[in-house]
Amino acid sequence: MPKKVDHQERRTLIADALMRVAADQGLEAVSLRHVAAEAGVSAGMVQHYFRTKDEMMAFAMTVVRERGQIRVTEALARLGENPSPRLLLRAMIAALLPLDDRTRDDGRVALAFLAYTAVRPASATGLRADTMQLTSFIASILPSKDAAEAAGLLGLMEGLGLYLLGGQYTAEQALGALDAQLDLLFGSSVVA
Repeated sequence: MPKKVDHQERRTLIADALMRVAADQGLEAVSLRHVAAEAGVSAGMVQHYFRTKDEMMAFAMTVVRERGQIRVTEALARLGENPSPRLLLRAMIAALLPLDDRTRDDGRVALAFLAYTAVRPASATGLRADTMQLTSFIASILPSKDAAEAAGLLGLMEGLGLYLLGGQYTAEQALGALDAQLDLLFGSSVVA
């Protein structure tokens, strides 16, 4: 009887290897051959699941996005029922920031993917839709309902992510900057 193959598991194994290569060696090191070596599989197997580097990058970004969604869902669940909009945004953004070793690798891959899409804009189609949806959601819970303020908050999140990944900010500094911005948008309050 032939062995049953879990294709999603293999794709995820390969995507995880891609993420390790990108996080450890940078995007320029990502190739079918390097990813296969990192995953401990043949280059042919990688090509079976991902015909191109673009396909590998898109799948890895999907994995990063799914992990981020899980972190956000877990963070929001810890808030209990009916959290204030300010607390909701703080928990959501903090869950997406690369504040520890576990999230730092995802942050490096996301940054590499953003750099990749800067020279291959067609690869960012899904990212644009996600960004628009997130901006609309944030605007809907801001006191002002202002899309420009929501975009600014997302810009702050991305900038803090860059400073965290580059080592310019500690987790405490980044969260302090986030709290200061939320105070401007919602009025000063004590963070739980």
